[in-house]
Amino acid sequence: MQFVVKNKIFLCSPLFISYICRQIMYGQGIREDFIYLILYGAATATSLLACFYLLFRRTNTIAPKVTPPIRLRRWTAAFMAACALSHFWYLPLLYIRSAENLMTAYFIGALLDVLTVFPLASAIMFIMLQDRRRPLWPIAVAMAPLVVVVIVCIATRSDAILPPAYAYFLLLCIVLVLYMTRAVRQYGRWLRDNYADLEHKEVWQSMIVLTVILAGFSLYLFEFEGAFYRHAVQTSVIIVACFLVWRVETLSDLSAHKMPAEEALPLPDAEDTPLSCHEGVPLSDADETSADSMKVTLPQDLTTLLQKHCIDTQLYLQHDLTIQQLAKTIGTNRFYLSQYFSQQGITYNDYINGLRIDHFVAHYHEIASSHHSFTVKQLAIDSGYRNYTTFSTAFKRRMGTNVTAWMQEPEAVEL
Repeated sequence: MQFVVKNKIFLCSPLFISYICRQIMYGQGIREDFIYLILYGAATATSLLACFYLLFRRTNTIAPKVTPPIRLRRWTAAFMAACALSHFWYLPLLYIRSAENLMTAYFIGALLDVLTVFPLASAIMFIMLQDRRRPLWPIAVAMAPLVVVVIVCIATRSDAILPPAYAYFLLLCIVLVLYMTRAVRQYGRWLRDNYADLEHKEVWQSMIVLTVILAGFSLYLFEFEGAFYRHAVQTSVIIVACFLVWRVETLSDLSAHKMPAEEALPLPDAEDTPLSCHEGVPLSDADETSADSMKVTLPQDLTTLLQKHCIDTQLYLQHDLTIQQLAKTIGTNRFYLSQYFSQQGITYNDYINGLRIDHFVAHYHEIASSHHSFTVKQLAIDSGYRNYTTFSTAFKRRMGTNVTAWMQEPEAVEL
C-alpha cells in the first residue's frame, strides 16, 4: 500500500514537477516527462482560465445571442476552480519525508477531492436540466459515506476500510449514470412538448461530460498506471474544461419561458377556459374540477383555432415559438393545448415542424415551377429554421428521406 500511495502522490502532486526538473537535469526520461509536465500545467491553467472566464465575463464570446442560466455559470466556475485546486493541494507533500505522514497527506488530499470535484460535477449535470429545479442535497447525502471513510483513514492512518469504499463509489457512479440517462430522456420529451425550436436547449451532450468525469475518477480510484493513463487523465481535464465553457455559453436560459405556477396546474383559470365544450355544451364549474372532464376539450374547436391563428397567419414560422405563446394566441391555455396534441399522438415540436416542412415543400414547388434560382438552405430559413442541420433532421423525420434524395424523386419534380 505504501508503494501505491507514494506512486499516486508522485503522479498527482507538485512533487512530480520537482522530479521532472531533476530528470531533465540528469537527462533521464526527458521526452515522456516533459510531455506530461506540459499536459499537467495545461490542465491546471485551462481550469483556472475557465473559472475566471465564467465568473467575470459578462457576455458570451461563443454564442453572443444566447443568454445562459446564471446559476449554471456559477456552479460550473466552482467546479473548474476545484479542478484547478486539485492540482495544488498536495503541495505539502514536497516537505514530507516519512511514509506514514505521506499517507496521511494523501488522504487529506483525497478528502478534499471527495468534498469538491465529484459533488460539483454531479451538481452541474442536474442544473443543466431546466424542466424543473432539482434539489442538490441528495448529492451531499450520497457522498457522506465516502467522506466518513476517508476521515477514518486519516484518523487511523490505515487503508483497511478502503475496499468497501471503492465498491460504494463504483455503485454510486452506476446509479448516477442511470439516473442521468432517465432524466435526460425526460428532459428531451419536455422540450418537445413545449418548444418549437430545440437549438441551444438540448443537453444530451452532458452525458458525455458525465462519462468522461466518472471514467477519470474510476481510473484514478482503481490505480491504473502508465504513461498513457497519466496523459489521458490530464487531457480529459482540458477537454472537460473546454466543453463546459462551450456548454454554458450555448445553453439558453429557459426560466424566462416557463409557465407561471398557476398555469402549470391542471385547473385552468376561468378567463383562460376555452371556448371548448363537449357536444356543444360549455364546461361547467364542476367539470373544471375533474381532470377527466378536462380531457374532453374540443379537438374540433382547437383544430379550427389553430387553423385560423397559427396556420393561416403562418405563426409557425416565428422562431422560438413556445406552446404557452401559441395557447395565448388562440385563446386557450397551455394545459388544454398540450392535451390536444397528446390526443393526436404528437408533441408540440412535431406539430410545428410538420407545418414548417409542409411550408418548405409548397415553397419549393412554387419556386421550382417559376424556374427561379434558389438554395435549399435559404428555403429552410424561409420556412422557419435557423439551422440547416435542424431542418435536415426534421425533414427526414417527416418525409422519411433526406432533402437531397427527396428533390430527386419524381413526386418532388412533378409540379
